[in-house]
Amino acid sequence: MKILVAPLNWGLGHASRCIPLIRQYIASGDEVVLAGDGESIMLLRRTFPELRCIDLPSLELRYTHNTGQRGFYLRAIPALIRFTIADHYYLRQLLNREHFDKVISDNRFGLFSRDVDCTYITHQLYRILPTRLRIFQPIARALHACIYRRYKHVWVPDYADCRHNLAGALAHGGNYDQKVEYIGPLSRFEPFAEGVIENNRIFEESFSTVAVLSGLEPQRTLFEQALIERFRTAEHRILIVRGKVGLPATITHLGTVTMVPHLPDEQLLPILMQADRIIARSGYSTIMDLAVLNLLDKAEFYPTLGQSEQEYLFFWHKSE
Repeated sequence: MKILVAPLNWGLGHASRCIPLIRQYIASGDEVVLAGDGESIMLLRRTFPELRCIDLPSLELRYTHNTGQRGFYLRAIPALIRFTIADHYYLRQLLNREHFDKVISDNRFGLFSRDVDCTYITHQLYRILPTRLRIFQPIARALHACIYRRYKHVWVPDYADCRHNLAGALAHGGNYDQKVEYIGPLSRFEPFAEGVIENNRIFEESFSTVAVLSGLEPQRTLFEQALIERFRTAEHRILIVRGKVGLPATITHLGTVTMVPHLPDEQLLPILMQADRIIARSGYSTIMDLAVLNLLDKAEFYPTLGQSEQEYLFFWHKSE
């Protein structure tokens, strides 16, 4: 089969959770073509340099410096509409030029077609809006349902159990079509054996605290600056993985804080396994990674201000 895989560029999580799927298709002998934009496609290019990549339209959105997100969501609506239309038009043009047997879209709304088997990946079937916009929540859920019903398959990367799962009400808060399939967590760390820990050490010493950053600007940078200020004079060693895939792999030292732009999965894994504390945003892909590694008890989560999905996941896992 010839398969197009296209994650949303919203942090690195949508791309990272596509990695195990891509590995499975390659192992099955399928031809995989990658598509996307920004740092998400950079991550996939670095992970699969042998695969062809297609550039897709970008969703140009940034969070504001303050916590009031009403304006952000009002700006997001027309931007999402334009983005969805652009994606759908591009897919139509692409399918006119070449044949694909399957299209897998991770949260890109517009990559559906009647002419090909299309799958939509999401853990947010049940949309939760910020408190001030909660009155519009039924409308948001209905609109999202209209989008994913255009796909032949809907894959939810979570356990099917309504009580024991990772996404809580986001994935289990309503009654859904039969096309919705719970496929279990997707983690980029799944295929690595124990020997990886010993064979991929890049630092002689271990780190007590590891912070793994991602997400939209400027909130990613603000979080990074807050962590540097917090740990600059700490007595124990700190590693900050900045989540900047496009930067050169230069190691920077600020006191006891070591900073790297990005680490390949096989190098990050042993560092996480040996850490006493892991600091990260409460993004769903991060939660899946730590759950697969049995490291959720080491996690110190900080939701992105105004991102209601992360705020919900923060409280959901804090209460468990």
